Amino acid sequence: MQTRFILYIILLFCALGNAFAQKVYVTDFKSEADHLVYVTEWKSEANVLAYVTSWKSEAKPGSGLWYFTRWKSEADIRIYYTQWKSEADLIVFFTEWKSEAKWAP
Repeated sequence: MQTRFILYIILLFCALGNAFAQKVYVTDFKSEADHLVYVTEWKSEANVLAYVTSWKSEAKPGSGLWYFTRWKSEADIRIYYTQWKSEADLIVFFTEWKSEAKWAP
């Protein structure tokens, strides 16, 4: 029983690690995506205030600094942009300031 509990905890941390990963690949296919993303114009309705960085080394988990990869194999997560907020599981506001980048509560 204790072994199962430890296994569940490990799986939970792995899942959360992917959810907060910052190296992002944009896919053309919804079925390929880890997250469906809606980009909002309003900071107040976002789950993530994301700042797009040019440096892969800045893209740390939980930082809100996103680095877009050219290759799917480099990415921590794959996203698909949707037109509909109701379809999205992640609502993103892209900020112009690195200091504002964060995951909203």
